[in-house]
Amino acid sequence: MKYKVTLNNRTYEVEVEAGKAMLVDEYEAYAPAPAAPAAPAPAAAAPAPAAPEALAAGEAVNAPMPGNILKIEVKQGDTVKAGQLMVILEAMKMENEIVAPKAGTVAQVVAKVGDKVDTGAALIVIA
Repeated sequence: MKYKVTLNNRTYEVEVEAGKAMLVDEYEAYAPAPAAPAAPAPAAAAPAPAAPEALAAGEAVNAPMPGNILKIEVKQGDTVKAGQLMVILEAMKMENEIVAPKAGTVAQVVAKVGDKVDTGAALIVIA
């Protein structure tokens, strides 16, 4: 396997085979030059960012970690039991099941399939 190791602004390309290491190449490491600032674009009316959706009354079920929404198993008005699967959230190439923390009725489905969510983002509201 080949590895590139940088020590004291010198980069060493090393090849390792069955316990033996052999230096393949050595060169000076340089940081990339900073990019020149872009010329300002003509002022155009930028669309205002969308306001966050207001949540319905009830208990929000939040994302426990950042990830992508793969599947939503419930819809607004559904009755759910405690522990019932509601959302499948992909994080770090793993599918995580988000379940109902309590029994109730789905008051609002906040997330959509394909959404990227952060930790703590509301996914579902249970009344």
